[in-house]
Amino acid sequence: MVFSSLVFCTIFLPICLLAYYGVPRIVGKNAERKLTLSNYILLGFSLLFYAFGGVKYLLLISGVIIINWLAGFLCSKKRHGLIVRRLGLIFAIVCDLGALFFFKYLNFWIPVVLPVGISFFTFQALSYVIDVYKDDAELQSNLFFFALYISCFPQLVAGPIIHYKDVATQLVDRTVSDQGFVVGIKRFCFGLGKKVLIANTLAEIVDKIWKTDISNLDATTAWLGAICYTFQIYYDFSGYSDMAIGLGKMFGFDFKENFNHPYRSESVREFWRRWHISLSTWFRDYVYIPLGGSRCSMSRTCVNIFIVFLLTGIWHGANYTFIVWGVVYGLLLIFERLWFGKILDKNPVKFLNRILIFIVVTILWVVFRADSISSAGIYISRMFIGGANILNLLNYLSGITVLAFIFACLFGGFVQAHINIKFLKNSMVASLVLLALSLIFLANGTYNPFIYYQF
Repeated sequence: MVFSSLVFCTIFLPICLLAYYGVPRIVGKNAERKLTLSNYILLGFSLLFYAFGGVKYLLLISGVIIINWLAGFLCSKKRHGLIVRRLGLIFAIVCDLGALFFFKYLNFWIPVVLPVGISFFTFQALSYVIDVYKDDAELQSNLFFFALYISCFPQLVAGPIIHYKDVATQLVDRTVSDQGFVVGIKRFCFGLGKKVLIANTLAEIVDKIWKTDISNLDATTAWLGAICYTFQIYYDFSGYSDMAIGLGKMFGFDFKENFNHPYRSESVREFWRRWHISLSTWFRDYVYIPLGGSRCSMSRTCVNIFIVFLLTGIWHGANYTFIVWGVVYGLLLIFERLWFGKILDKNPVKFLNRILIFIVVTILWVVFRADSISSAGIYISRMFIGGANILNLLNYLSGITVLAFIFACLFGGFVQAHINIKFLKNSMVASLVLLALSLIFLANGTYNPFIYYQF
């Protein structure tokens, strides 16, 4: 089940909200009791939500929950000495990364079905154990509350990756105001519109182009496919994050933002501060800084950057294209730090920086989208030597796809800085219009799966 489905929007979510708010009011005797019941109900619906991806994988996520909950006790500074704490940390890391390796990276050699969201909930589990080990977070003694942190369905399958210390207090003490609930509805509708109306429509162009013989693509068509995918993946993933944040608010959680207009970036470094912020933050806190970060020599800092982005590529899946994608970003960031970043900073025409970074990001999304390194190389070569054939674009464009492309450009990059789209996020009328249009598109069988569900 996905957020952008009729089953979720018209059946699962309404029933979940009714149970979440209705049952505690009837049964609960005090505020603490009501919150506990609410947590149990939300946990039950979260596990039900995950079961739609495969009932057998409930055993996997349950195992991750129990192992990391127990590891938290071993890692607690208040309960054990350094040796036991280290053993507990190693135990959790081996179990979490072992599960991730088995289900995700064994695909390099043999086909293994990937459980939905495993990259996200294993990283969340690791953040809890590491934070408890470092004494940055309190031990969660309630197994069911910890299970809710790992499996809470708004962010279970595609993030944002939530640090335990950021929601620890919300698990045991939160309230939902009428205003907060309405804000959550608006944010959900906004994200649903981004996904269904823009991302899904652009996906039709992208898939059609990639299904042709890419070795015969003309440059205009190749660039159309690359730019459409650049916007597709942004609206797809940021739309999911908007829906997750909106759902979180409906249940009283405040999840941190995962995107901050990345296509307005003026450097590669800025792009990664704006794109998939929760993943970048995770690698910064648990890999980059422990390695020494930027506090060591320039050569060591460059090595640290390379390691982080190699791991970022590997995190995305068992395909060499992801590794190359991550490695190239690492090399670009090193290049910026050593020399090119100074040129970008001194350039008085910042708009040119944005165009340059957008082109670089677009080319690298081709590598990300491709099934193999060879097909990525062929596609990119056609972008520069394929010749121009503007009339050929008519084979891929229709009235609705052109409209989606225009909106994607308006709200996803350079032009966005000069227009006000707050009315779309804040207006209930606009939100209801987006919801209605999205449901109509879904009813007509619009292409639907989220890109990041595969990670």
